[in-house]
Amino acid sequence: MKILEKHVFFSRKIYKEYTVQSVENKILSRIYGRGKGWAFSSNDFVTEFNRNQVDNALSDLTKDGKIRRVCRGIYDCPKYSILLKQQLSPDFDQVAQALARKFNWRIQPSGEAALNLLGLSTQVPGRIIYLSDGPNRKYPIGNYTLEFKKSALKDVGFKHKESGLIVQAIKALGKDQASKIPIENIRKQLDMSKGNQIIKDTKSVTSWIYDYIKQIYTENK
Repeated sequence: MKILEKHVFFSRKIYKEYTVQSVENKILSRIYGRGKGWAFSSNDFVTEFNRNQVDNALSDLTKDGKIRRVCRGIYDCPKYSILLKQQLSPDFDQVAQALARKFNWRIQPSGEAALNLLGLSTQVPGRIIYLSDGPNRKYPIGNYTLEFKKSALKDVGFKHKESGLIVQAIKALGKDQASKIPIENIRKQLDMSKGNQIIKDTKSVTSWIYDYIKQIYTENK
């Protein structure tokens, strides 16, 4: 009887270890499938695995150095610079999107963040601000702070992510400064195939901003 009990014990232990490793491998495969720099939370995996499995897997993967904890509840698959011989800083937009998915917020970058994402500003401010329909929140990440500011629905109500990005960037530039930026500089950062969708999505914005958006997507067609 004791031999049978011992056999059952070891069988369960082996099965448990196999299951944990299997979950880890599956989660890691999904992370790698999204590419380096992708940020995520346990919520991104709970439809396939139970919460305890996911939390344990993410904890073990972090200890093994396969993923990185960026801030409370958020991880990423860090990019590595061969030139600098070190991991690069987190992609703040990816982290913001991960938090938005986790809490079911709708978000869009503020003006300064939008300018950075479109390559129209090379300065990275100490505070990276996103507008949100959720509560005001701040997340320290290294030497930076990722901040979410509750905003009126009209500022976060676009259907397409690119819409909010373009609107906030143009608004931050201002009418006079925007006219001095070569359109081609902005077009290089955008998926031009979405032009008609973005034009339709942003038709309620201030007229001069809307005219500029139409110029971006219709020039040289």
